[in-house]
Amino acid sequence: KLCGYLNKLGIKGPIKTWKSRWFFYDENKCHLLYYRTAQDISPLGSIDIASASFDCKVENGEGVFEIRTPNRVFTLKAISKQATMYWLQQLQMRRWEFCNAQSRFPVGSSQLLHKGAKVQWNSVLLTCFCVLVCFYIDVIDHEDFLPPVKTPTEVVGLKAASLPAPQTCTTLQNISLKHPWTEIQNTVHNICGSKQLWGNNGNIFSFNEFQEHPENLDEEQEAKEGILEDGRMEPRLNWVRKARWMNSGFPGLPEELPKERNPMDKVSVLQQQILTLTEEVKSQKELVKLLHKALEAAQQEKRVSSMYLTAAEDKDRLELVRHKVRQIADLTSRLEALEQEKKELEQMLTLRDSHIQELKDHVQLLMEKNHAKQEVIMALTEQMARELSDPLQEANTITAETLYKQQEEIEHLKDDIEAYKTQNQFLNSEIHQVTRLWTSVAENEKALLMKCACLQARNCQMESKYLMVLRKLQEAMPGLPSSHAELVRNLIQEALQWDVKEGAEEALSFELTSALCPSSEYDEYGFMTVPDYEVEDWKLLAKIQALEIKSNNLRSQEVVEKPLRDRWNSVGELSPSAELKSLIRSGIPVEHRQRVWRWIVSRDCSHLPDHYQQLLRQSKSTEHPACRQIELDLPRTLTNNKHFSSPTSQLIPKLRRVLLAFSWHNPAIGYCQGLNRLAAVALLVLEDEESAFWCLVHIVENLMPADYYSDTLITSQVDQRVFKDFLSEKLPRLMAHFEQYRIDVSLITFNWFLVVFVDSLVSDILLRVWDAFLYEGTKVIFRYALAIFKYNEDEILRIHDSVEIYQYLRFFTRMIMDGRKLMNIAFNDLNPFPMKLLRNRRSMHREELEAELCELEQIKAAYVKERAEQGP
Repeated sequence: KLCGYLNKLGIKGPIKTWKSRWFFYDENKCHLLYYRTAQDISPLGSIDIASASFDCKVENGEGVFEIRTPNRVFTLKAISKQATMYWLQQLQMRRWEFCNAQSRFPVGSSQLLHKGAKVQWNSVLLTCFCVLVCFYIDVIDHEDFLPPVKTPTEVVGLKAASLPAPQTCTTLQNISLKHPWTEIQNTVHNICGSKQLWGNNGNIFSFNEFQEHPENLDEEQEAKEGILEDGRMEPRLNWVRKARWMNSGFPGLPEELPKERNPMDKVSVLQQQILTLTEEVKSQKELVKLLHKALEAAQQEKRVSSMYLTAAEDKDRLELVRHKVRQIADLTSRLEALEQEKKELEQMLTLRDSHIQELKDHVQLLMEKNHAKQEVIMALTEQMARELSDPLQEANTITAETLYKQQEEIEHLKDDIEAYKTQNQFLNSEIHQVTRLWTSVAENEKALLMKCACLQARNCQMESKYLMVLRKLQEAMPGLPSSHAELVRNLIQEALQWDVKEGAEEALSFELTSALCPSSEYDEYGFMTVPDYEVEDWKLLAKIQALEIKSNNLRSQEVVEKPLRDRWNSVGELSPSAELKSLIRSGIPVEHRQRVWRWIVSRDCSHLPDHYQQLLRQSKSTEHPACRQIELDLPRTLTNNKHFSSPTSQLIPKLRRVLLAFSWHNPAIGYCQGLNRLAAVALLVLEDEESAFWCLVHIVENLMPADYYSDTLITSQVDQRVFKDFLSEKLPRLMAHFEQYRIDVSLITFNWFLVVFVDSLVSDILLRVWDAFLYEGTKVIFRYALAIFKYNEDEILRIHDSVEIYQYLRFFTRMIMDGRKLMNIAFNDLNPFPMKLLRNRRSMHREELEAELCELEQIKAAYVKERAEQGP
């Protein structure tokens, strides 16, 4: 027999699901019937194989094939590829055999034969079919075209019927909702184990109204003709109508209603019948649900019993019994727990009832108190009404004398009001005059402040020119007489020791106090305003530069610095924007710099809680290999800053801890010379050492490219080559001048890129560069490096000696005095400067550098090998 379990894909509803079905081939009709289980008596539907085609697509998945009939496509799925091919071959062969038999014998001829002749004819057909199948298989074997698949006896055939049906994910998933009546018939038949329950009119429940939508045309035809399993014919439609009206509880059919009633009575009767039928349908549905639950429990019990009976050994049966005993014990314990919970709930209910009674008593008491209060209020209201009802008594209490006194007081009060009005007008005029005087004085004071600032700026400028003249005279000292040379030397010494003293600066406003104060020795972050160089010429240049910078600051204080400070004061919560980018490029004021730097670092670098403290504990317990190099570099960090100038400075221990923590945080880098200066600048601005540590992490791991601070410094070398390309494009005259005198600018600029201009620019300009660098990244370093050369381009082009050019490049960054001009060159004159171009140049030069290093290593290896072969 061609039969077995297959999965059938349901097409009704929004969700398509696979349902397990038992398929059985009927050779008489050439139909493939399918049931829910092998034990069911009534099929859920059938597939006409005689007019069907088969398809097995690879994209549908393993084991999936389709049966296409003129009315519908059935998608089936076997348990394996072998089973799929077996079903396809067998269905093709049996369709071919049926079609050949139909062509040889006219349709309906079998109905003319009596029962014995029909059996004999079937045996003849079976014999012919076996011969044809054998011939067909021989031909296939001979041609070696799709040999017949071996019968998978474990999933196909009558043996598979004795096995339990495949389990589904949920209990109700495998139930056919379109055929509830067939489902109930099959389930009851399985429970009873016999077909006798469904004899003549043996229907227990009438649910034929659910079979209004057969799954295919064959089922619809059967529903119309009312063909029963035992071959009896019955007019199904009339029976269904009869069952419906019998269940509705009315003795007659709708046609039997009295004809003499008016239409309104008929409508009311029909509406009442509709309501009754609706209630009846609801009760029937509830009954169906209960029956489904009972049937599921019975089927589960039947499966367990069948598993028990089919167990091959006593050991398996004993294990099933033990499993049942465990289930019984589990249910017993659950029942006891539910009983205990029931008792607790009863106790809670009793307590709540008592609490409700107490609340009722309390409410009753409150209502009584409220009633008493209302009575008191009513009594007082009545008393007040009685007192107000006698106006004559109240009028008699006011005497004529009292009225006279009140009129006198009113007159005195009117005189006082007039006096206060006159005094108020006088005071307002006085205030107005004082305000005018104060405004005039404020304007005069502001004008004097601006005049003082301009005078001080001119004074600084004149002093710087005076020092410049002394420097020129000092350079021409060999040609001067000894007395004149001594005089020039003394003047230079006095100029280096002289400070501007202004006694009238104590009355200046707060806005210009910092700008107009005397030249102090250190700035806000502890940098020396005039660095103490060992070479006297450099000292003079530093003094000149400090005076020029102060002069520029004084001139730009009212025009540039004050509006910029006002814009920063109006900035609330920080968020990335074009306006914020422009503000940061212009420079962050001292009072806002720490807040902005903390925000930038926290935005791009996630702070791990307690991570810094763990690194410090690790550095205390274990000595890092870079510890010795860190100790050597600490005294050489920012020697022109008072916070790092001596070994006992307060920031030296903090700097040591930050560098040690970073060496443990990033073992691939550990420590590289230059990191000490980056961390020192972060400490000066942020003050907190943990914030400085995360700022250093942000610079090394986020802003700088990979391998920038590695042992080979390969990316730093790549940036020098990229910078030379940009220098040739942006400043071609200057680059040609360098090539003419064989000047390698990387000897000067390599340190700029490694430490972001620390120890190269003065502190005021340096911190503005760092503001933009922390927010935008490494392209800021390229912008400012090009701007520095552009700023001094004319001076460099005047020098025509390679030694003098190198000497000038050693200190020419200290001669930059106008930070605003440098910023405009960097961000306006050098545009455009896309980051994509920078990345492409880096990639190209890195490949070239790696190839050169590889070639160098090969030459080195060959040289070492050659020396080894030559011997000592």
